[in-house]
Amino acid sequence: MKTAQLPRWVWLGAVSLSAVAGMVNVVGFLGFEHQGLGHLTGTTSQLGIALTQGDWRSIGHLWGLLLAFCAGATLSGLIIQNQQLRMGRRYGLMLIIECALLLLAVPLFARQHIGGAWIAAAACGIQNALATTFSGAIIRTTHLTGMFTDLGIGLGHLLRGLPLAMHRLTLSGLIISGFLAGSMAGALLFSAYTYQALYAPALLTGLAGASYMLYALLWRSL
Repeated sequence: MKTAQLPRWVWLGAVSLSAVAGMVNVVGFLGFEHQGLGHLTGTTSQLGIALTQGDWRSIGHLWGLLLAFCAGATLSGLIIQNQQLRMGRRYGLMLIIECALLLLAVPLFARQHIGGAWIAAAACGIQNALATTFSGAIIRTTHLTGMFTDLGIGLGHLLRGLPLAMHRLTLSGLIISGFLAGSMAGALLFSAYTYQALYAPALLTGLAGASYMLYALLWRSL
């Protein structure tokens, strides 16, 4: 599916979820492990360092993050099943599960238990797989490498006088802005409430999931 063909609710969902991911990731960085939760490139590099240094504690923690993120994505693929965008799929259920995981992570984080980071990473895996599924693999919301790559390609095309994919560039800019805004909000919330800052993204995903499920139910009844 091309970006221009995505319905408006997908655009709104992508920007909202990127803000959620920004909040969650900031809590990971500001927390006791100082570890990003929504992207795995840096985590994999850190794992490589830990393996060469024989730092078994870090190896266990980092492997846990990788496996938890993958487990969340696996659960999303298992429940949603198909990458074809269609009203009525279990997007709402996955958002409710993400909400529950974020709520569960709070007391573990508060006790400085690594399980909090693992559970939050699983929530990010669910979200990224969900966004990938409902956008036909166009959108990722928990990391921005692809979005910045699209912007760079667009700039290169502009310098060469080539046509621009304005819908894709606009979506990339909105997702980056949403993630940045979420990161700022997450930093402010963490400074005031520490790990309870995760209640904000949990509330957002819970409300979004419940709203989607209600909308899908009404849509079926029409």
